Amino acid sequence: MSDTTQPPFSVLFVDDEEISRNHFARAIRADYRVHVAQGADEAIDVLARHGAEIAVLVTDFRMPGRDGDDLLRQVAHEYPQIVRILVTAYADKDMLLQTVNTGDVFRILEKPLRADKVREALQLAIARYAERETRQQRLLAMSETLGFLAHELNTPLAAISLFARSVENDVAADYDPERQKDIGAAARAMLNNAQFCLTLLSSFWATVHKSGGQQSVAEAGGREVRATRLIASLLDTYPFAGAQRDWIEVDVQGDFVVRTMPNCVALVLSSLLSNALRALADVDAPSLRLEVVDGSEPEIRMRDNGGGIAPEIRARLLQDPVTTHAGNGGHGMGMIFCNRIMQSFGGRLGIESTPGEGTTVTMSFPGPRNRL
Repeated sequence: MSDTTQPPFSVLFVDDEEISRNHFARAIRADYRVHVAQGADEAIDVLARHGAEIAVLVTDFRMPGRDGDDLLRQVAHEYPQIVRILVTAYADKDMLLQTVNTGDVFRILEKPLRADKVREALQLAIARYAERETRQQRLLAMSETLGFLAHELNTPLAAISLFARSVENDVAADYDPERQKDIGAAARAMLNNAQFCLTLLSSFWATVHKSGGQQSVAEAGGREVRATRLIASLLDTYPFAGAQRDWIEVDVQGDFVVRTMPNCVALVLSSLLSNALRALADVDAPSLRLEVVDGSEPEIRMRDNGGGIAPEIRARLLQDPVTTHAGNGGHGMGMIFCNRIMQSFGGRLGIESTPGEGTTVTMSFPGPRNRL
């Protein structure tokens, strides 16, 4: 069987009897990849090579040398993501309570094993494994969001500090009408940066409070969060400076539901909008087009007519800490965080850019068949 047609999950079966190992492998190999081991030490060797792909461990209780209890303890410590099933004979039942409590056993199967019972237990175990993987992805997304938030707040907070120091120096100096204008401009810049920070914090709080690592906002609230709604909310709350809001046009070619972590998506949108506005700062006729496109892979696109990005920088933006805004305090981590957040739920970012003509950043979302 080729790698492209093999079942997606692997099961490790541990038993000192060869006939039991062969029987188990024949019973389930049509549905799962099967690894076998004749004892605890061999099982640990198998896990060292294939632990990343193994979803379920099924082990006999009584084996020569280290028994199933000892193996379960070690696997629970070193491979906590693996769901563990214990196989035992009736005579062992009085010894199982401690094993269940300390080994975090998901199910207990009695000997002799019946194929239907094994398949049923494995189906439930795989569902538990998938649930844990989904939770881990959400925790990863939350961790990435924390880093993203820290990055996004760093620059505006540093700007606020700089402007505040400038105001302090100007106030201490002799009165000058021009200096008064500078003080007013600095105060407005501080307000805009502070509003941006508050917007990010509010959105992040909504992510933590409503999602809670258990459900998406759409699932928890029973309401669908559509892409156009996220964009409208962003444009209502973003701290635009001067005529920036007038640069923006929204083109809805097909709306769609953002089914996973919409508040994290809102943070990505805010960061991309901030980048686009900075790219348009010195353009004579700035234009920013936000496109919403439904399809097999729904997309939100941001098209600006800024100066564009050099090919050597564009090729590295999603992997390396490079930036086109070093003079404004940027340090290149924003696009990396945005891409990681999108990847955490099966999406991705794409960047197309022509120097002197503009840049298009595309947020691609998983289609119905590819969602978590």
